[in-house]
Amino acid sequence: MDKGTYDKGMEIRKAVVGREYVEKSLAAADELTRPLQELITQYCWGEVWGREDVIDRRTRSVLNIGMLIALNRPHELKLHVRGALNNGLKPEEIHELVLQTAIYCGVPAALDASRVVKEVLGQHAGG
Repeated sequence: MDKGTYDKGMEIRKAVVGREYVEKSLAAADELTRPLQELITQYCWGEVWGREDVIDRRTRSVLNIGMLIALNRPHELKLHVRGALNNGLKPEEIHELVLQTAIYCGVPAALDASRVVKEVLGQHAGG
C-alpha cells in the first residue's frame, strides 16, 4: 500500500461522504473486509478521486449519480447523493440528474432513484 495515496484518499473520502460514515465503515472492517476498505481508500478515493486537476469533485459526483442509478445501486446512490451535496450540487440539480436518467436508464430506474434522493434530501433538510 502506498501510504501517501492512502492518506490522500482518506482525506477525500471523509470530505465527500462524511467522517462519521468512513470511520464507521473502517471500525466495522475485519480480516475479510479490511483489504477491500484499504483498496477503496487508496485506489478509488486516492488515485481516481484525487485527480482533481483533471475532473473536479462536483463533476465526479454527477457521474457517480448517473452510473449508480444505471447500475441500480441504491445504497451507494444514497451515499453519493450526500456526497454530491457536500461537493456543491443543489437539490434541484440532483433532481434533474434523476430526470435525465429516466430517458437513458429507464423510468423504473429513475423512480427508484427518485425515492432514494427524496429520502436523502429530506434527511439533509432536517439535519
